Amino acid sequence: MKAVTGNRLTDGAVVYLSDDDLWVETFSDAARFQGDDALAVLAAAQSRTGEIADAYLIDVDDAGAIDGRAKIRETIRTAGPTVRADLGYQAVRR
Repeated sequence: MKAVTGNRLTDGAVVYLSDDDLWVETFSDAARFQGDDALAVLAAAQSRTGEIADAYLIDVDDAGAIDGRAKIRETIRTAGPTVRADLGYQAVRR
């Protein structure tokens, strides 16, 4: 499975495309796509240049978690720096 992610233009936040075609900040709310459907949804998302920058597909495992080679990159994108827990998104969540 795949999910579509990118960065919102207004504030740079990491966002995911939801089932209702909205950009959401929570990965658990991201829509999952398979095969050619994922490619078609990605193409549509990439055309939304007034809303999003750098839309791309990420792998999602059967349990709904980020998977594949980009797992570490996506973890850093959503949580913030790995060297200081007092910076980035993880500091806000405390």
